[in-house]
Amino acid sequence: MPRLAAASLAGTAIEFYDFFVYGTAAALVLGPLFFPTFSPVAGTLAAFAAFGVGFVARPLGSVLFGHIGDRHGRRPVLVASLLLTGASTVAVGFLPTYGTIGLTAPLLLVLLRFLQGLGLGGEWGGAVLLTVEHAPAGRRGLWSSFPQIGPAVGFLVANGVMLALSATLSDAQFAQWGWRVPFWAAGVLALAGLWLRSSLAESPRFLELDDHARVPLVEVVRDHWRLVLLTAGALAVGYAIFYAVTTWSLAYATERLGVGRSTMLTCIMAAVLVKGALTPLAALLGDRYGRRPLCLAGCAAAALWMFPMVALLATGAPLPMFLGFLGAMLAFITMFAVIAAYLPELYEPRVRCTGAAVGYNLGGVLGGALTPIVATALAEQGGRVPWGVAAYLTVLALISLGCFALLPETRPAPVMAEQPAPG
Repeated sequence: MPRLAAASLAGTAIEFYDFFVYGTAAALVLGPLFFPTFSPVAGTLAAFAAFGVGFVARPLGSVLFGHIGDRHGRRPVLVASLLLTGASTVAVGFLPTYGTIGLTAPLLLVLLRFLQGLGLGGEWGGAVLLTVEHAPAGRRGLWSSFPQIGPAVGFLVANGVMLALSATLSDAQFAQWGWRVPFWAAGVLALAGLWLRSSLAESPRFLELDDHARVPLVEVVRDHWRLVLLTAGALAVGYAIFYAVTTWSLAYATERLGVGRSTMLTCIMAAVLVKGALTPLAALLGDRYGRRPLCLAGCAAAALWMFPMVALLATGAPLPMFLGFLGAMLAFITMFAVIAAYLPELYEPRVRCTGAAVGYNLGGVLGGALTPIVATALAEQGGRVPWGVAAYLTVLALISLGCFALLPETRPAPVMAEQPAPG
């Protein structure tokens, strides 16, 4: 289990590095380079819209790779998704800008972002299921939390590279070629990930199945549509919080408040570091007290913290901003530390890869794709303190709270659910 957990963590870290490095670049530099005919705010909105395309692609990736995972095994998903995400990320680093090839540049940027999202849509389901289906029943929450640490590691590496480049290069050098370096590095990381995953064994639960779903998506839509919608709504606030902190706030503070790039990246990275370190602890609590109670507690905390977080951000001072981000990340991880065990336990094994991944990635569309765009537009209409953003995030938290309240608990079951969950 430690070797399997380490390989899953490394793989998700690499793929989320690929995904996050675009988000940071979108907040800092992609608007002027690929959408130069727009105003600064409109250019940022356009870059965030291309950012959102990756989230729209993720459910499609979960359908494609979920079909492979339910029909042919979890392990092939890990290799194919990593190859697709890595190749498309490296390609962004070589993409000419608008000034060189005109309108073709943003069109290619959107296409590559779509391919990134397609690969990541398959990554999460494959990595989580391979871990959770190997894990002993009483520790599924703990072991499945290691792939959930991967996004934090990927984010820290992506932003650490950006921070180092911002600190050592002039603005002109960063805009000219510096922003490309993190995308090029994705190629080396992808090769390392493929090496780590080459020796992983197939999931024993998949090998035990005698009857594989012919078309998993059809069964999920027919038998589990309510469950998919509830999980998507439940997870939306987690995505919204994460990308409000890591993407929208970065653009808002640097453009509207005049905070330096390095200062903002440091504050955000410190909060994400604490979040990643506490993930196994929250997962252990989920093994002991249940998945659903922690999810409900995280949503409630998020609903109470969004207005204080926005107020602390508006100060533009490093310590208050860090504290605001930290509170948000603690609410986030209270939910998401147990999600990797919770979602697979809700679905029967024959459609588990498709069902869990589709619900997880639809939540990303609702929360992750829209939040930077909506928050940027709301902040533009407000004063120095963007209360509209706080209200938007609070409403999302309450909606997710209601969705979690309608989902069943799974932890007390001695084995993973073999029958379809209600809905």
